[in-house]
Amino acid sequence: MIVVAGEALVDLAPREGLLLPLPGGSPYNVAVGLGRLGRATSYLGGLSTDAFGQRMADRLAAESVDLSLSPRFAAPTTLAVVHLDEAGRATYGFYLEGTAAALVDGQQLPALPADASLHVSLGAIGFAHAPTGRALAALLEHGAGGRLTSLDPNVRPLVFEQAGGVEAYARVIDRVVAATDLIKVSDEDLEQLHPEAGGWHAVASRWAASGPTLVVVTRGPDGAVALSPDGREVEVPGEDVEVVDTVGAGDAFTSGLLAWLDREGVGDRAALAGLDDGHLEAALRYARRVAAITCTRAGSDPPRVDEVGS
Repeated sequence: MIVVAGEALVDLAPREGLLLPLPGGSPYNVAVGLGRLGRATSYLGGLSTDAFGQRMADRLAAESVDLSLSPRFAAPTTLAVVHLDEAGRATYGFYLEGTAAALVDGQQLPALPADASLHVSLGAIGFAHAPTGRALAALLEHGAGGRLTSLDPNVRPLVFEQAGGVEAYARVIDRVVAATDLIKVSDEDLEQLHPEAGGWHAVASRWAASGPTLVVVTRGPDGAVALSPDGREVEVPGEDVEVVDTVGAGDAFTSGLLAWLDREGVGDRAALAGLDDGHLEAALRYARRVAAITCTRAGSDPPRVDEVGS
């Protein structure tokens, strides 16, 4: 089983001059994507008891995602207002504080199943956010045990304010990265976190040498590259598709990557480290395909397993 931890929210997405409410949030999207790819998945995150929260819970259940690790709160559902530029790229504004996704603290984090891997995606909630972000950071740093752990920092400008500036937040991320097995991150996120480093590759290489077994960098239309601590790199090019928008594309890539690893029985750090170049390339190509299909659809609408192939 894969436990996906983090926030669930409603995206208010522009559609024909109106804002259409759509279930979203990076970890929520990853959980839905994994369910559609046929992997046993559990969602760990606060859900509201309001109408939006019930709709989100119903959707997860419909995708065969387990909700036993998800506390329910009477607080309202977290909201994100989506803006799309001319190229279909999304930016977000958030209504976070006092909402259900932001209320989970360390005391409310349930014990994880012994055989489960753990993935944390960030977004409106960053690791500097009290209490939820700090609880998620502690979960990765101290509560993982022998299970496979993974992280998508999914940087949003809001998180810099939570931490007191980009440099302070980058230090928090660097610390958690060093304690995590698998990092999936975009080139843009790396450059936002460390603008002084001279480019995404320098940051990714430093992260790969700091503790993780694998750092996977997504580069939008330019594909993705996996970096190992020994300096090994495996790269795949982008896949040409007709893009409707990129909402949820990064989350779909994460779902594809985690699904491929789970399908192949990669459940701990040693198994991840044992993947050769051919298997790493296959994993990246599968994840790339899942993301590419998502880009051909409006909103975060990841494919089902029979749409992706092998």
